[in-house]
Amino acid sequence: MDILFANMILFFHLFYISYIIIGLLLIYLGYFLKWRFIRNPLFRWTHLAAMGIVIFETLFGIFCPLTEWEAALRRAAGESLSYSAGFIPYWIHRLFFYDWPTWVFSLIYGLFFLLMIATIFIIPIRYKKK
Repeated sequence: MDILFANMILFFHLFYISYIIIGLLLIYLGYFLKWRFIRNPLFRWTHLAAMGIVIFETLFGIFCPLTEWEAALRRAAGESLSYSAGFIPYWIHRLFFYDWPTWVFSLIYGLFFLLMIATIFIIPIRYKKK
């Protein structure tokens, strides 16, 4: 059961990261294709907030709670962190975690967050008129 929950957390982590990265790509693609949803305030502010959480964790040296929870569940199940639970969980995990210095991640997160903030001004949010 612990493995099931660990895999669910891993897939949620994938969704969270995808929402941030693919969301920004969709905003720019949608701008050129004139998609209206890319200016939706709920989408845009939740998108920015999702990356804001990552930046907050980075600035204050907080290890991602999803990663800690997943690792604890895998250890509780007696699994090493080699992810022998299956092909998909193994490769998703390999995509998430690299062996780079922490400052590289901080720089990447910071630059990406700045791009997201700039996007608010480049492709403004549209609020419905009353």
